[in-house]
Amino acid sequence: MKTVLVITALVLAMALQARAENSAPYTFERGYPLPQTTQSARDDADLQRAAKAGRGQLLVSAFDSARPDRVNWPDRKWEWVGLVPGSAQFETPSGMDLEARDRWFAQAIVTSPAMFRRTAGAGSLYWMSTRDSSGSFLDGGKNYKLTMPGPVPGKLFWSVTVYDTATRSQVQTDQDKAALRSMFELKDVKGAAPAELYFGPEAPAGNEAHWIKTEPGKGWFAYIRIYGPEEAAFDKSWKPGDFTEVSAGTVGSGAK
Repeated sequence: MKTVLVITALVLAMALQARAENSAPYTFERGYPLPQTTQSARDDADLQRAAKAGRGQLLVSAFDSARPDRVNWPDRKWEWVGLVPGSAQFETPSGMDLEARDRWFAQAIVTSPAMFRRTAGAGSLYWMSTRDSSGSFLDGGKNYKLTMPGPVPGKLFWSVTVYDTATRSQVQTDQDKAALRSMFELKDVKGAAPAELYFGPEAPAGNEAHWIKTEPGKGWFAYIRIYGPEEAAFDKSWKPGDFTEVSAGTVGSGAK
């Protein structure tokens, strides 16, 4: 029911925006326009508030959930993105998990069972982080370091990708880069060596190739993707570091 109400509010808000911009009314079927009704300014305001509340609830489900089943490591800020393992339709024995569906579709567009499996072998896994090691939301105006211990347990490849929380799309900066990938930017990381990754508005001296630029004034979140995950990704014998804030003067210290 919550999801239905949210979608209804968003559709009504779209109709209001179209009317305000003097564009054609939204229709659900060719040749059948929405009924023209008399609507007061108060009605408009109520619908706008409903749409904002619906969007806000979706974002809470996505980025500030309190569900215990999102946690993989109690001492890490990384979370499971998919909360219904193995189901692309978010189905459980007791029915559809609407909150899990809200959480996913506030961030992404498509699903497949292989994206949500929690067994070693084929497919992939996704972990998300919205906070640094202190528990603060990730801030585009701050510099961070992330350590990925080696070897990362993936038979195929792995990556860390950064997204804008406002758009849920990859960050857009003049660097034109949003991902660090084991087969490309990180191909120099071998064997058991840890991958030291950097994020922030300032380039880390000596580690520019392992850096993603972020924009001050904007929040962001990150995904770890592992393709062909191995058992260590699930039995907790391997775990990534958290984003740790570093001061501008120490960015890139310890560079290889």
